[in-house]
Amino acid sequence: MKHWLMKSEPSAYSVDDLAAQPNKTDHWDGIRNYQARNFMRDDMKIGDLAFFYHSSCAEPGIVGIMEVVRAAYSDDSALDSKSDYFDPKATAENTRWVMVDVRLKRKLKRPISLQELKSHKALTGMPLLQRGARLSIMPVTKKQWDYIIKLSDR
Repeated sequence: MKHWLMKSEPSAYSVDDLAAQPNKTDHWDGIRNYQARNFMRDDMKIGDLAFFYHSSCAEPGIVGIMEVVRAAYSDDSALDSKSDYFDPKATAENTRWVMVDVRLKRKLKRPISLQELKSHKALTGMPLLQRGARLSIMPVTKKQWDYIIKLSDR
């Protein structure tokens, strides 16, 4: 099993939006960065766990835990000219982009802010905390995962 951090702007899609879905399950679409796409396509598997991270908001941070329940499949929003995620280079034979389905396991008792994450030396190497880290999907090591889970239980 691998661990991930998946970012979403809460004004676009929040942890509460996921919680409101049937079975707390939805697709994670709109990824338009090749490295993030490759993580989903090549490395993300059913059963992997991910932190739900609210980004580009007043208090960015980890707000929930999700499980991947469907491996990568075609993100057809790339073909929809009315979609924010439309890609004019995408074709029916090659949409170029993928999505996965995730299920909310639980919201955290309290958000763990980016500022708090940065304050812990044990998380120094975490990609999220690196200068210029802009990917919407990032790997998290087991050690980092376990450390953050302990923070969330405080």
